[in-house]
Amino acid sequence: MEYKKHLRRVTRGYTDFSYAAVPGKAVRFFRRCVIWQAWRWLVLNIKILRIVAFGHS
Repeated sequence: MEYKKHLRRVTRGYTDFSYAAVPGKAVRFFRRCVIWQAWRWLVLNIKILRIVAFGHS
């Protein structure tokens, strides 16, 4: 039982780590999904092509 005292998690307030956002299940899924990444890449490239083709105005 003595060794468990050293394994306790200690939360320290007002540190940079305490403000880190933890991604949820959906965010982790979309970050790893190759199909979703390919779709977003395609949409972004279409937007860039529209800007280049039709100008900035």
